[in-house]
Amino acid sequence: MSAAWNRNRLTERLGIDYPIIQGPLGGLSSQRLTAAVSNFGGLGSFGAHGLTPEAIKDVIAQIRSLTSKPFAMNLWVSMEDEGSRTSDESAFNRSLAPLAEHLAELGAPRPAYKRYSPVRFEDQARVLLGAKVPAFSFIYGVPPREILDECQAKCIVTIGTATTPDEAAVLRDAGVDAIVASGFEAGGHRGSFLRPAEDSLMGTFSLVPQIVDMVGVPVIAAGGIGDARGVIAALALGADAVQLGTAFLACEESGASRLHRETLLGKHAGHTALTRGFTGRLARGIHNRLMEVLNRKGSETLPYPLQRGIVRDLSIAAEASGRSDLLPMWAGQSANLSTCADVSAFCNSLVEDVSQIAGPVIQWSAYQSRKDSNS
Repeated sequence: MSAAWNRNRLTERLGIDYPIIQGPLGGLSSQRLTAAVSNFGGLGSFGAHGLTPEAIKDVIAQIRSLTSKPFAMNLWVSMEDEGSRTSDESAFNRSLAPLAEHLAELGAPRPAYKRYSPVRFEDQARVLLGAKVPAFSFIYGVPPREILDECQAKCIVTIGTATTPDEAAVLRDAGVDAIVASGFEAGGHRGSFLRPAEDSLMGTFSLVPQIVDMVGVPVIAAGGIGDARGVIAALALGADAVQLGTAFLACEESGASRLHRETLLGKHAGHTALTRGFTGRLARGIHNRLMEVLNRKGSETLPYPLQRGIVRDLSIAAEASGRSDLLPMWAGQSANLSTCADVSAFCNSLVEDVSQIAGPVIQWSAYQSRKDSNS
């Protein structure tokens, strides 16, 4: 770890002051949060995978109206699961059955079946290329060669996501500029793309050093990092930066609901667990009544993104009724470390704490180096 812990090859490449990256947060992103992290000197990110190309254009324009600093736009390379285009109304009704009583309990209407209308990753990516966004991060695979080549030609920094060393090797061979090593402690979706997500559950402390030793490009540690101690640990493992998701989710500037933020800040996250029930893809959230219902044996889950649509209808009603037990509460395993009520205050505190811890670590490292050289 260098004496200037906040400066390295990745911060130089991205043009940021601190190796702190805000996780994209999927549908809980907000332009305010993205811009606030970037304005502080980190890298704000916006998860745009659920948006149409036209909506993504508007989001980029809004972020640029709030910051002149670098930011990242995040997409999913794999936008749908097998069976999503052939799933019928009968499957819809079977998957809706476990939620019907809860919709009735909330006084919400029963959702109507709608045929799936796909959004293409390539069309979304073309918007990012046309806008020449500073950084393009992605999960669930590797973009086509022509998209990566165009990013390089336009000096757009590409950031792929790996949940196993094998996935990191694929991303390295594709020529990405940096790799997020995402441990299973992370909240939200597991972005595995070589093997099923259930077979790709590696912890951050195991995953990061293996990827660091393998790839030769900057590595960003993600998963279970909630405070300065986690940042220092990640840097000590060889990471060039850290990505925090749940920690920023608790901030007032995020797109999370009031109930969600209050649960995180109130240290009421309890324990987290993995489920496919929220969206059809494996993801981590707070274990609550909704997760129990959807994980119950015999419950049928639609392929992604169809399941997400069914649960969203319940979520809208649950939020309006103040029912956090029936909301998908995305969170990582360090959720109870959440303290971020305000982005600027949180980032300032994080940097101050890391700097205080980093000083003794650096002094000890220097002492050990001198001792080794004199022996």
